[in-house]
Amino acid sequence: MKFSYVMLPDYPLQDSLASIRLADELGFHACYAADETWHKDMWLLFAAAAGQTQSIRFGPSLSSVVLREPTLIAQSLATLDELSGGRAEGVLSCGNFGLLAQYRIDWARTKPLSRTKEALHVVRTLLDEGVISYEGEFFSYDGLFTFARPVQERLPVKLGAMRGPKSFEAAGELSDGVHHALSYTREAYEYAVKHLKIGAERAGKDWRSLDVGAWVVFATDRDSAKAKEAARSMVGIYASSMPEEQLRRNGVDPAELKPVIEAIAAGDLAKGIELTSPEVAEKLSVSGTPEECLEKIRTEIEPAGVNHMICAITDSGLVKAFTGRELEGVADVDAQLRLIHEEIMPHWK
Repeated sequence: MKFSYVMLPDYPLQDSLASIRLADELGFHACYAADETWHKDMWLLFAAAAGQTQSIRFGPSLSSVVLREPTLIAQSLATLDELSGGRAEGVLSCGNFGLLAQYRIDWARTKPLSRTKEALHVVRTLLDEGVISYEGEFFSYDGLFTFARPVQERLPVKLGAMRGPKSFEAAGELSDGVHHALSYTREAYEYAVKHLKIGAERAGKDWRSLDVGAWVVFATDRDSAKAKEAARSMVGIYASSMPEEQLRRNGVDPAELKPVIEAIAAGDLAKGIELTSPEVAEKLSVSGTPEECLEKIRTEIEPAGVNHMICAITDSGLVKAFTGRELEGVADVDAQLRLIHEEIMPHWK
């Protein structure tokens, strides 16, 4: 089991760089970030971090092929790969539907899966060959080339998937793996891996060679209640992007979450948090003491075949940035990285 830190780059940049250096020292596999307008630019942040670290990998999880042209994603990945000495990787998807709505883009009209599959072909081709001529439904090129070349023999490119089943099958068939965001039950991961296997078998690949990542809202502290309250403050914001089918696979009735989502959509984050019950927050996060987090990973997530925990660490700084809400005494990002390293990661060594 690999462990990675996924950050929302909303902290002071020097603080983010310090946390990335710590994650590198502690042996985390990668540091990912959302390639979204809402946050500080992850490409510039990771470019700076590349020269301050030794082994940790970097990349978007995920980058939207609706908002960012795929040849530019390939160019950025290859450039980051050279800067980091071969430590870049990327995850592609159609993107965050809430963000697309703010651009007045109706995600349903973008043909999200077809567009993402085509963009994956474009990114893979430009990374591997440095030139592309292509006539597609969404993207077309005549001899487009780039001097941005990756250092790795094959720079990993994966797909982000939540709804399924075709998105999970596409990840298994066409890419180097899947990052499945915001699921917390064995049922949800068995569903994802079942369809990932179908795609991998279609391509003649061993699914176990793929990166099978669980991207989760994560908060840990020696005080269980504090960690769970930190998670509760962010669960509704994340859950607003979850399809109804996925909510059901995680044991949540979409009707129960509807008032939370409506409050958040209206900009009333305080009300959204108030309406998020501790029971829902428990279901839609990995949170609590390190022992509680470990138990959830080992009983609900790992058994399905997940080989990569991608922890979206939630602390008081992130909660305050998003909601203005003050949480006292919650372990900060660096303390949580240390707790994961000391009390959770050793169980897979």
